[in-house]
Amino acid sequence: MKRRAVIIGIVLSLALAGAAAAAGPVKPSNRDKCPVCGMFVAKYPDFLARIVFRDGSCAFFDGAKDMFKYYQNMKKYAPLKTMEDIVSIYVTDYYTLEPIDALKAHYVVGSDVTGPMGRELIPFEKEDDAAEFMKDHGGKRRLGFDEVSPELIRSLD
Repeated sequence: MKRRAVIIGIVLSLALAGAAAAAGPVKPSNRDKCPVCGMFVAKYPDFLARIVFRDGSCAFFDGAKDMFKYYQNMKKYAPLKTMEDIVSIYVTDYYTLEPIDALKAHYVVGSDVTGPMGRELIPFEKEDDAAEFMKDHGGKRRLGFDEVSPELIRSLD
């Protein structure tokens, strides 16, 4: 009986995770605040980032920089959550203004474009768009998700 309950629990968890992922990116309400800086995120749709969790909850950010701060230090910002609780992470593509998978995005740093919190990582779905943006806006580096270090994030503040 105990084993059956565990199996049912696992199946329900996977179903909820699948439903949250299938639903795609959730939009913030006018009351949602960035858990890192406290800004109301709906005011900045062009820079919006979000982390979606298994339980259906979502953390919204006013830019990729604050999303990385949160992600890289979840013990500080979300002590009851773990990396395993994350279903998906989205950032907003700078050119299309559409939500894209943050894990697959190309990030440009060091450009003349700033976000709501100043210097920012500028995300792109397509590598060619990131390269074009670098030429047009003096970007210094193009990085993948795993290349964005806490040191880099601190240097942007």
